[in-house]
Amino acid sequence: MNAETAQATMLGTLEVVPIDGPVGAEIKGVNLANVDDVTYRQIRQALIDNLVLLFRDQEISDAEMVAFSRLFGELDMAPPQENGLQAVDGLPEIMVISNVKENGVPIGSLGDGEAIWHTDMNYQEYPPLGSALYAQEVPPVGGDTGFCNMYKALDALPADLRKRIEGLSIKHDASKTSGGYLRKGFEEVSDVSQTVGAVHPIIRKHPESGREVLYLGRRLNAYIMGMSVEDSEALLDEIWSYTTREEHTWHHQWRVGDLVFWDNRTVMHRRDSFDAGSRRIMHRTQIADRPSA
Repeated sequence: MNAETAQATMLGTLEVVPIDGPVGAEIKGVNLANVDDVTYRQIRQALIDNLVLLFRDQEISDAEMVAFSRLFGELDMAPPQENGLQAVDGLPEIMVISNVKENGVPIGSLGDGEAIWHTDMNYQEYPPLGSALYAQEVPPVGGDTGFCNMYKALDALPADLRKRIEGLSIKHDASKTSGGYLRKGFEEVSDVSQTVGAVHPIIRKHPESGREVLYLGRRLNAYIMGMSVEDSEALLDEIWSYTTREEHTWHHQWRVGDLVFWDNRTVMHRRDSFDAGSRRIMHRTQIADRPSA
């Protein structure tokens, strides 16, 4: 069974077709270039219910993508490109993710390599609510994006392991990107207990669903507070061994016009590498999840 044959349901005016897997749904019957308040609320509920939403065959400008994303909250500004410039003039909310170069200069970030399993900005005190990623050009093979359902990952933990991690927190390293590259201004981590980054509970409560969810961020340089490094490493390896199993994950094969929106609070994601000779251009927005002033 696939997304076309799965049992569809109606959420208001939207058709919600579950993905054949443990996470995600395709949403039909909406043009994201023009979303009213009622439709927005239906989409938000679908996001809470399904964690990852796929919208096919969208034709949306950068300004329209920003307007749609802003319905969900304040947007984070995209970091500057390596050349110090914004990728999209006049729209600092748009991050370009691409391996394409023009006149020898990358037009975007993250290239064509693999991106390991991660939660966006887990090393910050207030990681984002979620992100929208829109496909403008995709390679014929590779560059798929995987999503891991962290509700299911938590439920899969043996009872004794879950009990052992209750009340524990992870310090999330800020030095490396999801591609494993050292960020500018950081030094290589030699002692994970001394890494720089935010501290978050391993088991968090989702603010909208009220459900408990596993929150790991990423494996590299993670450290469980109050433990010896040896014990922390062993416990993290044990938790991760139950997490990114096939029964918890779905891998999306992109088509031009796809827009995928994911709840950063409930899923991890990753990217497959692809041929450097192929072009991949994706535009992304990121919705903040900071407390109101």
